[in-house]
Amino acid sequence: MQRIRAALYARVACKTPQTKHAMLSQLEALRDHASISGMKIIEEFTDEGYSGLPLDRPGLDRMRDLAEQRGFDVLLACGPDRLSRNFAQLVLILEELERYGVRTIFPNTVDDPISKVREITGAAAEFTQAQLTVRGSFSARTPETNLSADALSVSEQRDFLSSTREVR
Repeated sequence: MQRIRAALYARVACKTPQTKHAMLSQLEALRDHASISGMKIIEEFTDEGYSGLPLDRPGLDRMRDLAEQRGFDVLLACGPDRLSRNFAQLVLILEELERYGVRTIFPNTVDDPISKVREITGAAAEFTQAQLTVRGSFSARTPETNLSADALSVSEQRDFLSSTREVR
């Protein structure tokens, strides 16, 4: 039986001795989960000192590239906010990973339906706006072909999303 190939992703926003410990704690928890679940860790991706708002992070970029190459089956991250602090971007990342056959697991997240409903309801407008922005900008960029986001490469989509990020 072939073991499930797992990639780990950890992120902390600051680079201090305290956050170094937080990064190591995240990775340790993810390694433990992979081990208990019988997964084979393919690679560990980290972004130390990077906010969760922009998509242009070296570890996230490398993880997305490996996912596109079908280099792993499961992504483990301590929580959704490790991937993105922007709900619309998080949904787009998760959808991208699903397209590549990657399942995302957040082992440290407790499923609380009420919190999820509030989060989804509060972020629905943000997500809709992001979709419209992406589609409108891609169409405006190439009106002669009415190019959609689905027809663009991952790197083109990533460049666009990074250029339209909102700072809060």
